[in-house]
Amino acid sequence: MMDYPRIEQAEFAARRERLAEQMDDSSAAIVPAASLQPRNNDVEYPFRQDSDFYYLTGFDEPDAVMLLIKRAGVVTYHLYCLPRDPHMEIWHGFRHGPEGAKAIFGADESGSVEALDDKVPTLLDGIAQLYFCMGSHLATQERVEAWLTVMRQQVRQGVQAPTQLTDLAPCLHDMRLIKSEAEAAVMRAAGEISAQAHIRAMQACKPGMKEYQLEAVITHHFMNEGCRLPAYSSIVGGGENACVLHYVSNRDTLRSGDLVLIDAGCEHDYYAGDITRTFPVNGQFSDEQKALYELTLKAQYACLDMIKPGVPWEAIHDCSVRVITAGLIELGLLSGQLDALIEEGAHREFYMHKLGHWLGMDVHDVGNYKVDGQWRTLQPGMVMTVEPGIYVSPSNMSVDARWRGIGIRIEDDVLITETGHEVLTASVPKTVDEIEALMAAV
Repeated sequence: MMDYPRIEQAEFAARRERLAEQMDDSSAAIVPAASLQPRNNDVEYPFRQDSDFYYLTGFDEPDAVMLLIKRAGVVTYHLYCLPRDPHMEIWHGFRHGPEGAKAIFGADESGSVEALDDKVPTLLDGIAQLYFCMGSHLATQERVEAWLTVMRQQVRQGVQAPTQLTDLAPCLHDMRLIKSEAEAAVMRAAGEISAQAHIRAMQACKPGMKEYQLEAVITHHFMNEGCRLPAYSSIVGGGENACVLHYVSNRDTLRSGDLVLIDAGCEHDYYAGDITRTFPVNGQFSDEQKALYELTLKAQYACLDMIKPGVPWEAIHDCSVRVITAGLIELGLLSGQLDALIEEGAHREFYMHKLGHWLGMDVHDVGNYKVDGQWRTLQPGMVMTVEPGIYVSPSNMSVDARWRGIGIRIEDDVLITETGHEVLTASVPKTVDEIEALMAAV
């Protein structure tokens, strides 16, 4: 396993400073950690920290709360977490506790989260404005309302409760949308680990395998490189299953003559890789598969050629629609005039999703796609996926039977740079010749 880059504590501190600079004076931001989620009786899902909370703290334990308080121009970072408990640590593992919150994670003030309800009136007394992510943490929203109710009941004791509630998400998520150099380095690592997993899947694929066996090849490589969990449930769809966009059953047999679509990416240090490759189970594309595959790849290359700062997001998607629609007309799957077909959305029968999405700590990462009603333009530091696809439903009787049941998607992760873009997942093959040569070499 390589020594991959990770986010250091100095980066988390710089993020808190940038957030505080955007906060009004006499204000506080509250960001909660995730909690353990029950899977079934006495069993929890593997813990994964809330992305917003981790982005600002680097603290990887459940049920903590971060407060960033700006008072008279002075910013203090408070981290309240589960206390050290030798008995519970025997069962569930080490806790850093309030002591570690200060010594390791840089908190100015820390304490047990169990005492937070009693501390809030003091912490927020005299604060005018309270920031938190509204709508995404309902339990925290209820807790904030309870805190404010208690503070208002103490008005005769001179307690002054916040009077303004402001959604933290627009500010915080715009920060997350633009990646730093440290984040870009981590995402390169996530992209490369994910790419090598896809290469291994191509090399391992044989007719008669189960989809879940190919998924196991991917998962094995992720874990072998220190990524215990994928960034999302891996999709391994053979044959007609590739036409189901979020197919995750992964239980059917891979058959000679079919394509298999794999959409899978690791999570490295809380950052996602997200790659899709489609290739023939037996290592050789049929004529129909090759035609649709090369059309999809043509669309992806055309979109990549557009990607640079200042280009509107939607213009890149529109490019993919034009290339795919023109190609489907040429192949006989659509008939009519190009502009008219685009206007009526005829492509949606075969290409029903957008070109891509933001990528970062979440695989479908935060950040608005429109600003003031206009499609956002690309900026250096953004990371997006570019994933055109063509899916011919097996029940589509409007096309010749030889096309039915073919599903193709080609996806890469792309960092916007000052002068253009960088494909973070470029090392996994995607041309027909490259794929066939790799699979033949095994």
